Amino acid sequence: METKSSKPSLALIEIPPEHLNIMGYVDESEVNGPGCRAVVWVQGCLRECPSCFNPASWPFEINQLITVDTLAENILKNPRNTGVTFSGGEPFWQAPALASLARKLKAAGLNVMSFTGFTLKLLQSQSAPPGSQELLEQLDILIDGPFVESLAIHSPNSPVSSSNQRVHIFNPALQDKITWASDQIEIHVLKDGSRIVTGYQSLWEQTE
Repeated sequence: METKSSKPSLALIEIPPEHLNIMGYVDESEVNGPGCRAVVWVQGCLRECPSCFNPASWPFEINQLITVDTLAENILKNPRNTGVTFSGGEPFWQAPALASLARKLKAAGLNVMSFTGFTLKLLQSQSAPPGSQELLEQLDILIDGPFVESLAIHSPNSPVSSSNQRVHIFNPALQDKITWASDQIEIHVLKDGSRIVTGYQSLWEQTE
């Protein structure tokens, strides 16, 4: 059942075209999809799931505003990034700009994956956020469904965090690449000394 699917606040509408409002970004992650990849956490989500990994991503107020071109350039200048993962927050509330970003990255040979709290069925319906089909067309992998604490999976062999979530592989070339595990932790130390903790965080707290 879909929840929290009404329109977001007007703050989302005020994002300029070809810009993204993000919570954070890292390079060279190995716990957010196949291979070594960049991860973009968008800002804004209506679900407020209990035990959400990123509650700081819920508000739709502007956090870090960045152009699609700048973010693409940042991702592509690191040769170790073989793909990019969109997370959040809810990526599909910023689907048009993410689709634009995905096109630029795929043209350079990267694969593109996204998490979403929506189901694929809803994203393919008329009730989907604007631009959803456009973004779906660019994805190689989609993991759909909200995190449900009572269905949490604590396994080093599972690419999803709760059993209601599904992995949809749109690119057959990645069929045998679903080998990462959600039950891992990475800590990325940024240039300003702050940290981003990513992966399954049942025993950790994220420090910004």
